[in-house]
Amino acid sequence: MAAPDRHFRPAAMWRWRLPRPRPAGGGPGGVTVPRAGLKKYVLPPAYSGITFPERTKLKFMDKVPAVPKVRREPRRLRDIRGPSREATDFTQGQYGILALGGGYLHWGHFEMIRLTIGRSMDPKTMFAIWRVPAPSKPVTRKSLGHRMGGGKGPIDRYVTAVKSGRLVVEVGGHCEFEEVKPFLTQVARKLPFPAVPISRDGLEQMRQEEEEKRLNNQNPWTFERIVTANMLGMRKYLSPYDLQLKGRYWGKFFLKHRV
Repeated sequence: MAAPDRHFRPAAMWRWRLPRPRPAGGGPGGVTVPRAGLKKYVLPPAYSGITFPERTKLKFMDKVPAVPKVRREPRRLRDIRGPSREATDFTQGQYGILALGGGYLHWGHFEMIRLTIGRSMDPKTMFAIWRVPAPSKPVTRKSLGHRMGGGKGPIDRYVTAVKSGRLVVEVGGHCEFEEVKPFLTQVARKLPFPAVPISRDGLEQMRQEEEEKRLNNQNPWTFERIVTANMLGMRKYLSPYDLQLKGRYWGKFFLKHRV
């Protein structure tokens, strides 16, 4: 029997050789082939429905009303108790400052808001409008070291009453929320009541979340049910405002965790 040839290789083995590497250029003859990728850009927002007012900056508020009130009024804490019925929706602007509690704004707060927003905004592309009136409610105060008695003190300053859920100021124009949020947050922190910067979409989302929380509440023992049934004689300790506001407001404070 003849010995097998050592240099013999079957023809099928040559089919599995790897292809030769291409030149460094990528194309035939080392020529670089340009490739265009598909890029997706975000469309710029449309500002077609925005109307600029005649004055883009906040107007100056008078420290004393044109016809000052001579009569010294009582405190009337109902002016800052409960939810607001005025200026709860946007009119011209897209962003603003929303009050989450009640309180009083005096002339110093108006000037702080006007100067802070006026220095931070661009009057060519932005505008701001007031949603609260000028100070008109008189507040009395006795001088330092004055003895007790002698009747009500003289008028010290004028204030504006603000309830929870009211817009204090509106900002709009050709701008995004991230551009106005820093200086709106700076203003909201200096107000005498809790407030937050908010947009139109944020306000609608906040209201939808509150409605969903009310509809999807799994706890059957709500404040309204307990008070309506007069459990443990609770009505003896509650005020008529608690029954009217269903326990969501305690004085000037808004209790957002209650349903």
